[in-house]
Amino acid sequence: MASEYTTTEYIKHHLTNARMCSTDEGIVFNKACEDAGFWVWHVDTLGWSIGLGLLFLFIFRSVAKTATTGVPGKLQAFVEIIFDFVDSNVKSTFHGKSELIAPLALTIFVWVLLMNLMDLVPVDILPMIAGMVGEYGFGMDPHDVYMKAVPTTDLNLTFALALGVFILILFYSIKMKGFGGFTKELTMQPFNHPAFIPVNFILESVTLLARPLSLALRLFGNLYASELIFILIATIGLAQLPLHFIWAAFHILVLPLQAFVFMMLTIVYLSLACEKH
Repeated sequence: MASEYTTTEYIKHHLTNARMCSTDEGIVFNKACEDAGFWVWHVDTLGWSIGLGLLFLFIFRSVAKTATTGVPGKLQAFVEIIFDFVDSNVKSTFHGKSELIAPLALTIFVWVLLMNLMDLVPVDILPMIAGMVGEYGFGMDPHDVYMKAVPTTDLNLTFALALGVFILILFYSIKMKGFGGFTKELTMQPFNHPAFIPVNFILESVTLLARPLSLALRLFGNLYASELIFILIATIGLAQLPLHFIWAAFHILVLPLQAFVFMMLTIVYLSLACEKH
């Protein structure tokens, strides 16, 4: 597939999301959305992220319904390993009391991991299938059909995940400390004197806003760079296979690590939000 484009066109095609938007002419896709402004839906990101989320729910629910107290099957043993791993990290890191944190941590870890693992799928397979569907099913030019299959390489998704965590940080901060306590935390730290309220507010606000920002950019940056390297490897033709497998083997360690970091930082931030000073 790389031979059908120049290297620049090939890279740009693989890094472009399938877009849908509403204009005066109705619902339009991809290039027609270039001047649509803010409200553009990345349908590939939405499709893969929702699909992988449903896959996570289906697998874990199926295992929970069929779980036995005897010798577990391979799938049950695997799910129990993940559950115990997340549970032990929550117990050692989160110092408040909430029934939401452990399920939230489990959901974040598995969901982000599944989305990250899409990075191991050869970069040409899914765009090629999407191009064939567009060409033979809808009469479209395959060059105008886009498929970006790794949701975490889309900054919109990583910011959406981080925004959800940020809302929970605010919720638990106000719930545990009260609105007055939360306000005092923003205005009376680190310098406990009324004269320093403006300075304290600026410092604490930057710290608070940096948490979701760092969550979103860290996950996006690592996965985007990884996907870009896979695409660059694919441009070298038949010699790509050894390099692809070497980079993929390295990512078997990196991809779970990124999911783990996102989960752990979420637990830490929520634990800090629940602390009463």
